[in-house]
Parts: sequence; C-alpha cells; structure tokens
Amino acid sequence: MNILLRNLRIYAYHGVMPQEETVGAWYTINLRLTINDEQATHSDLLVDTVSYADVYNIVCHEMQTHSRLIEHVCGRICRSLLHTFPQIDRVWISMLKGNPPIGADCDGCGVELEMSR
Repeated sequence: MNILLRNLRIYAYHGVMPQEETVGAWYTINLRLTINDEQATHSDLLVDTVSYADVYNIVCHEMQTHSRLIEHVCGRICRSLLHTFPQIDRVWISMLKGNPPIGADCDGCGVELEMSR
C-alpha cells in the first residue's frame, strides 16, 4: 500500500547562494510512502497506519534545518521517516524549489529521491 502527500508547499531557506539563506523560497514536496501492512484496510484504526499529520510535521521540521543542497534535505526527510515509522518500507520524495536563482523562467528546479530500508 502507498500513502501519498501531494504538493505540500513550505517556505524555507535552503541554497548555496547567500541570498537564498536570507530571502528563502517556496518548495513543493510530493511523498509516496510504501508501507508493509494493510491492517488499516480492515481495522479502520489510525494506529494501524501512518498518520499524514505526523508525516507532515516531520517534513516541516526537516525543512526548517538549513541545507545548501535540496538533495541533503530530501535525504534527511527520508531517513527521518524511515526511522520514525517502522512500517514504512520505502520513501519516494520529489522536491521543487520555486523561482530558483538560475536566470531562467521556470516553475522550479528540484530532485527526486527514493530510499528503502
């Protein structure tokens, strides 16, 4: 089973350039969490799955810790989710930085990362 969080928008201060640490940017994050138990499909109990709210709180916490590279932020988010929720087998994340300072007119630049146990 996969749990999805789509198009989370979080303002944060990541980047290599000094102004990125000062000005910040909007980031769009998508997550797909593969869990190894479908018990919630039978029980209808939150304790038998992974709470979206708890996942969101972890993502927000990791986004507030400055990194130069969004690759690093994505890695921290994946490791934190795998550590916190033993029922997660695999985390897929995509992160786009809005209005990156590259001199191009684009919706964003970013990375995708998949991490497993």
